[in-house]
Amino acid sequence: MAPLSRLGGYASPVYTTPERSAARSTGSGVLVRSGGTTDQGGSDVAAVGLGTAVRAPGTMPAPMVPHPREELFSVLVVDDHPLLREAIATRLSQMGAGTVHEAATVAEARARALASGPCDLAILDLGLPDGSGLDLVGELRSLGWPRIVVLASSDDPFAVRSAFQAGAQAYLLKSASPSIVTDGVRRVLDGGVYADPNVAPMLAAGTRVPGTDNTPRELSAREVEVLQLVADGRSNKEIGEALNLSALTVKSHLSRIGRKLGTGDRAQMVALAMRAGVIR
Repeated sequence: MAPLSRLGGYASPVYTTPERSAARSTGSGVLVRSGGTTDQGGSDVAAVGLGTAVRAPGTMPAPMVPHPREELFSVLVVDDHPLLREAIATRLSQMGAGTVHEAATVAEARARALASGPCDLAILDLGLPDGSGLDLVGELRSLGWPRIVVLASSDDPFAVRSAFQAGAQAYLLKSASPSIVTDGVRRVLDGGVYADPNVAPMLAAGTRVPGTDNTPRELSAREVEVLQLVADGRSNKEIGEALNLSALTVKSHLSRIGRKLGTGDRAQMVALAMRAGVIR
């Protein structure tokens, strides 16, 4: 796969950005923007995983021309860094994206999603300036978006698990190489799931928490929910109200967690779970 800095030689996607629309010509390295202006000789983009801007040449040697998928697909890219959005859009167009919508905030993403309807794919960051990317994942899934890829800076185990629980099919790190990003997106487009190699071991650990004797114990989803609320400073009554459980049932869950982890101390249970990345 050609590096992201090479822009020519592929089918031109339709770009819709928060600022303006832009269409790219093939093979000439000419960027045509709304209003009739053009930039000759390529475009400044940042390679995913490198984070440095490069001046792209205008052409691509024939052997390096990517082979797009037979059917063009549509994408929404949500990230507040313009150069990174540009790099992602370029890579996606090389893979066969026909339409690339761009948004820099949760609000812009919601507007794009409502205007366009579900696209074939959404790629989004978790740390957006006006809201949570995790909430946006859940919203897009509820609106019928079939495939969502999280491209984030954080390798926090809680964030990784939360993204998949919210409905994402892939979790990729911004520090990943372009080939890993491409592999992950292709896997999701083909109906699969993908985790960046640097976060995959966290998922393999599941919700196992080493107890006081360092032996990993598996916690149920409900037990994790209860522990998270304990970590948030909630009382048994408040936890019960939040989860629609009786205070007695909450106490039973905590007793079972305590037996698994080898401690009846709430603070120690929370500390063990946090250390394992199960809660935060």
